[in-house]
Amino acid sequence: MDNQSCVTEFILLGLSQNILVQKMSFVIFLAFYLATVVGNLFIVVTIICTPSLMGSPMYFFLAFLSFLDACFSSVIAPKVIIDTLYERKSISFQGCMGQIFAEHFLAGVEIIVLTSMAYDRYVAICKPLHYMTIMNRHLCLLLVGVAWAGGFLHSMIQIFFLLPLPFCGPNVINHFMCDLYQLLELACIDTHMLGLMVVANSGFICFFNFCLLLISYVVILHSLRTHSTAARRKALFTCGSHVTVVVLFFVPCIFEYTRPPTTFSFDKMVAIFYSFLTPLLNPLIYTFRNTEMKNAMKKMWSKTVNNVEG
Repeated sequence: MDNQSCVTEFILLGLSQNILVQKMSFVIFLAFYLATVVGNLFIVVTIICTPSLMGSPMYFFLAFLSFLDACFSSVIAPKVIIDTLYERKSISFQGCMGQIFAEHFLAGVEIIVLTSMAYDRYVAICKPLHYMTIMNRHLCLLLVGVAWAGGFLHSMIQIFFLLPLPFCGPNVINHFMCDLYQLLELACIDTHMLGLMVVANSGFICFFNFCLLLISYVVILHSLRTHSTAARRKALFTCGSHVTVVVLFFVPCIFEYTRPPTTFSFDKMVAIFYSFLTPLLNPLIYTFRNTEMKNAMKKMWSKTVNNVEG
């Protein structure tokens, strides 16, 4: 049976049915989304327009990560913001599949980028004399290509299991977005094995990479014993920012996809965290203690203001 002939759209219950809560959500989410996009794109433009930063592998990956955060937020946030203005919230079957594909595609890319950034810090701190030789532009571009390919493969696996499912009746999703477990609950067949495959795919990838990243940063911190006090302080600031971003990204991911295939009432709160807060916090975390980035952003801001006034 063709699933699209039975269900052509899904009804989203959203965050709340309370009108006041929806109005407050519109203002808060819109502010968060605009700050996320503007903040991340400002980092991208600053790095691209500052040759000393663009020539550094660390800032090259940071610009790419900021671009991904702006894109990831844009996959979910605009739809959520618009839905707060309407009593009936719906999304087409194709739109739902597209949202899931884009969400997992960008998340998969970001996982590999965060891993690449950890490797970059390992080389910079543990093999400083060979840093520019190892982390050359060819390797950086290769890692970005691997990230795109890995994210695409991960997302295609998810869609490959979802598209053949028959949706023959229930189409109400108790969420503000489409995601895997919500759709598996609506399918008209037993999806227990598919749920376990989601855990094996998304859950294993998140948990394995999280453990790998934590181990890499432990190795980096262990190697700092032989460095000077100033070098240790600078490396700790940089690694502290990276570890914070890794924890903010992976902990919600692990919570969502390493558990038994079922849905919980607080899934919405977790989704708000990784779709609105994490992309917003990333640029703040990376620039808060980074003197080079702050100085470059001040110069870029001054140049922009002068051009507008001129």
